[in-house]
Amino acid sequence: MQTLIIALVALVAGYLFYGTFVAHVLGIDPTRRTPAYTRRDNVDYLPMPTWKVFLIQFLNIAGLGPIFGAIMGIMFGPAAFLWIVLGTIFAGAVHDFCSAFISLRSDGISLPQIIGDQLGNTIKRVMNLLTILLMILVAAVFVLNPADIIAGMTPDYLDRTIWIAAIFIYYMLATLLPIDKLIGNLYPVFGFALLFMAAGILGVLIFGDYNLTAGWEEGLGNRYTEAGRDTHPIFPMMFVSIACGAISGFHATQSPMMARCLKNEKLAQPVFYGAMVAEGVVALIWAAAAIAFTGGYEELGEYMSGGKTAGVLVKEISVSWLGTIGGLLALLGVVAAPITSGDTALRSARLIAADIFRFDQTKVWRRLVVSIPLFILTYLIMCIDYNVMWRYFAWINQTLAMFTLWAITVWLAKRGKPYIISLIPALFMTVVCVTYIIYAPRPEGFGLSQALATCIGTGVAAILLFIFIRHLNQYNLIK
Repeated sequence: MQTLIIALVALVAGYLFYGTFVAHVLGIDPTRRTPAYTRRDNVDYLPMPTWKVFLIQFLNIAGLGPIFGAIMGIMFGPAAFLWIVLGTIFAGAVHDFCSAFISLRSDGISLPQIIGDQLGNTIKRVMNLLTILLMILVAAVFVLNPADIIAGMTPDYLDRTIWIAAIFIYYMLATLLPIDKLIGNLYPVFGFALLFMAAGILGVLIFGDYNLTAGWEEGLGNRYTEAGRDTHPIFPMMFVSIACGAISGFHATQSPMMARCLKNEKLAQPVFYGAMVAEGVVALIWAAAAIAFTGGYEELGEYMSGGKTAGVLVKEISVSWLGTIGGLLALLGVVAAPITSGDTALRSARLIAADIFRFDQTKVWRRLVVSIPLFILTYLIMCIDYNVMWRYFAWINQTLAMFTLWAITVWLAKRGKPYIISLIPALFMTVVCVTYIIYAPRPEGFGLSQALATCIGTGVAAILLFIFIRHLNQYNLIK
């Protein structure tokens, strides 16, 4: 239990000290008007209460990743706790905060334009396609998962197909309506459920009769079985498996959307850095709960290998620890989290596509023109095998984070600011993403050895660093 408490304190300290340092680096200006006022259209650009913007951002980014990803990722052992804490403070929160701030300073532009403005038009075109593909994958994944969970809680006649249809219709409405209508009114309810879930589970962990065995005395090695260790080495697999609880490219697609609703730049740190820290807290709680509930790493491995899923474990923990009513509220939070990421993923896809074609979105018919092809593509992708879809989603997600961090680094460097805050995580994520795609088994990746894949990943990172340094010299930006 000591591990969990220290980790939680570290996350709070990270927000208070490192988050404030990042805000200083960016140069927050409370007197500067935000896009919510300068480009107000009462559809996508409009000032909203800060607590609503925070909850929407938090729920947007807190899909299944910090819950399911943390439960499955904790099998990598104590290293998972370190990654969640350090990744959140020095990578994920910086990634989310800086991408939102750049959007704030650039009239609320979407992520592909942020990347393209810094890394060039060729990269911009690739990012346009990659980002929209990721948004569609997120929407598809986050239709199927909550539909499965709800179907397991309702009568047989309300089967999986019914819930898939219901969730998809909701996604359509959330994509088309002004942001303060459906999303702005439902998210506080969902937010309460998710926060209740996290607080309730944490309370049981701290005050209940449960033993959290982090296993530091046995080292940082992963806790998979011997066979599992061969296919799940900590590097690079853990850094892709635990994404939303540490760093996720999907978050940077959501940050500009909420930057369009922020009243003042001084609120950017609590909303964007703060939401990422809150997600890290959720990931820590569920990682710890999975070990405490099952009895340890070995027991958790046996539980998962026995045919049960992370979703089943979440349900059992919630009902067992929080009772029937508490369990239902907690499960509502677990269901709400992916749904509130899926709907805003499609909304982000609409905004990005509209930005690409410079197609005004004030009128409903204009939103339909952009949205209908996205709805069709989402449905078609939902027909793909789920396991294949999830693997490609995971890699594309972290690759987008890599490009976002490089764009942030260039933006900071051009302004003579300490770009080291994003350069180090950019280099690290470059090694992770390249190593993963080289190491992953065919047809997902190239299926090469871990050692060779790591060498190639490191080499690519070194090349990008060389190009970056040459870029600085070319424009006389090194001071």
